[in-house]
Amino acid sequence: MKRKWIAMLLAVAVAAGTLTGCGSSSSDGASAGEGKVINIYVWNNEFRERVEAIYPEVEKTSDDGTVTTLKDGTEIHWIVNPNQDGVYQQKLDEALLKQADAPADEKVDIFLSETDYVNKYTDAEADVAMPLTDLGIDPATDLADQYDFTKTTASDVNGVQRGSTWQCCPGLLVYRRDIAKDVFGTDDPEVIAEKTKDWATLKATAEELKAKGYYTFASYADTFRLYGNNIAESWVASGETSVKVDPMVTNWINDSKEWLDAGYLNKTVKGQWNDDWNKAMGSQSKVFAFLFPAWGIDFTLKPNWDGEAGAWAVTTPPQEYNWGGSYVHACTGTDNPEHVKDIILAMTANKDNLLKISKEYADFTNTKSGMQQAASDENFSSDFLGGQNPFSYFAPVAENIKIAPLSSYDQGCVELIQNAFSDYYQGKVDYDKAKVNFETAIKERYPDVTEVVWP
Repeated sequence: MKRKWIAMLLAVAVAAGTLTGCGSSSSDGASAGEGKVINIYVWNNEFRERVEAIYPEVEKTSDDGTVTTLKDGTEIHWIVNPNQDGVYQQKLDEALLKQADAPADEKVDIFLSETDYVNKYTDAEADVAMPLTDLGIDPATDLADQYDFTKTTASDVNGVQRGSTWQCCPGLLVYRRDIAKDVFGTDDPEVIAEKTKDWATLKATAEELKAKGYYTFASYADTFRLYGNNIAESWVASGETSVKVDPMVTNWINDSKEWLDAGYLNKTVKGQWNDDWNKAMGSQSKVFAFLFPAWGIDFTLKPNWDGEAGAWAVTTPPQEYNWGGSYVHACTGTDNPEHVKDIILAMTANKDNLLKISKEYADFTNTKSGMQQAASDENFSSDFLGGQNPFSYFAPVAENIKIAPLSSYDQGCVELIQNAFSDYYQGKVDYDKAKVNFETAIKERYPDVTEVVWP
């Protein structure tokens, strides 16, 4: 089962006969050599900043951040569109549909995707993300040090790897030290780990927190990734038209309702990525903990914290999970295969480069040996976390992550199931109506879906 845009893309590719292959001549008669412009599609400045930090070929970047010039005179043009409301994917898809006939310097050379929709772009039939082997990158040797689940995530159904990432995004429980001291008499991460090690234990801990006037988490949405990343079946199996709701998802629905009714969650915080959720990370909040990967601490928690540094710490989550990750893809039809190969290897395979990213940006990066090194190196401790080294907690979680089976429909399913049951948690609809609303919404998002199967 394919998206309409994939069918259109294939039609364009077949008609033009030039979409496959990494160095095809373009319609403007450009030679098979490297082009003068590398077009990279992204949704923010994160990737550019890391390229600037570690890629040795960078000469300078324009003041407005739109053009990075390399030492050989090649220009990287950064095409930035926001992720919100699907704008990034829409603009990228439009460019991919024009790829076969685009002039050399207008071709997409590299594009990024997120875990929630990476499967859409690594699809073998669509063939918009090149197999890394076509670039001369051998995943078995060049990427041998990467975490296995990240390689699986970036591969198509045939096991062909069509992308790579500098990130690995294991998640932890991030908690307020002052609240821990007030309720438990200590903020020691090892002691707190015993109180958060599984859901049953954490439920008892939530009762202790409630007795002192605190919430365990801000929102019912905060726990979704732990359940959703542990599903046994994909939302939509390859070649099928049914959305299958995994029992882990209904467990999240039922457990969230129980926790909300019990007062372990703040009923006024409705979902994530809104003002109330952001304020729940502030010093006046009564929320004990959040569930975040490294980027969540750096991009989300830290900017919303208005108190002194050292107020937070990390410890073991009740369930191992991965949240997020940005995948780097070589676009089929690029006229810059050598540059693209060099950038991907520098950004996702060079341990020293990735350790530098971890040191400067607090990313948990994608070499197993590098992260084991960081876990035991006090130079990777965090002032924001009171001198704690978070890598010592991230690394063991990363070693045990098993990626959930992916589909091209993951982003819509993940978003819409939460939207539908948010109304249920807020008392706007009953359980059965929330199910119907999800079924309606998912079929509107994906017209080829014929049914929703509940466990």
